[in-house]
Amino acid sequence: MRVSARAEYALRAVAELAAAGDVRVKRDVIADQQQIPVEFLESVLLSLKHAGIVQSQRGAGGGFRLARSPTEITLGDVMRAVDGPMSDVRGNRAEDIEYPGPARHLQEIWIAVRASLREILDGTTVDDLVRGRMPKRVRQLTEDPEAWTSLGRIRGAARSRLPRVIRRRVPKPGRRGPKRSASDPPARPAG
Repeated sequence: MRVSARAEYALRAVAELAAAGDVRVKRDVIADQQQIPVEFLESVLLSLKHAGIVQSQRGAGGGFRLARSPTEITLGDVMRAVDGPMSDVRGNRAEDIEYPGPARHLQEIWIAVRASLREILDGTTVDDLVRGRMPKRVRQLTEDPEAWTSLGRIRGAARSRLPRVIRRRVPKPGRRGPKRSASDPPARPAG
C-alpha cells in the first residue's frame, strides 16, 4: 500500500488537533509543529473540513479544531476524506471486477486486502494514535520483527527460494556485491 503525502499530512494534522483538545490551533502552528508545507496543509485542512472532521473559525481567536471527538474519528475516516477510497483496482471497486481463467480468484485477494486495511485503519481512532494505545491487532502485527522489514521488489525466482539468512548474502541478479575480505562484517540487508 502506498500512503499519499496528503493522507500522511492529514493524519499528522488531525493528531496535532486531537492533542490540543478544544483549543483552536492556527494553520501555521500545525504546519510548524508537524513540518508540513503551509500551502499543502491548507488544501488538506479544507478537505478535512468538507468531510466534517475539522472545524475552522476565522479571526484573532480562530484556527482549527476537531469537529468530533477523537474517539469517534478513525484513521480510515481521515484518509478517505483526503484521498477517497483506500483500496481500488485501477479506479474500480474490487467487487465490480471480474477476471477470466486462472486469474479469476484475484478479485478475492483485492477484497481481502481491502478488509485488512479496514481492520487496521477503521479499527484505530485518532485518540488511539495520539495516546499510543494501539488496538490489539496493530500491536500483534508490529511485534513481528518481519513487519519492520520492507521487502521492496523481489527479483530472481531462484534467489527468492533461498532461506532468508542466505538470501541476505547473495546479490540480486544483475548486481555484483562489493568485494569483501574474510575479516569484513556480514552485509546488512537492504530495507
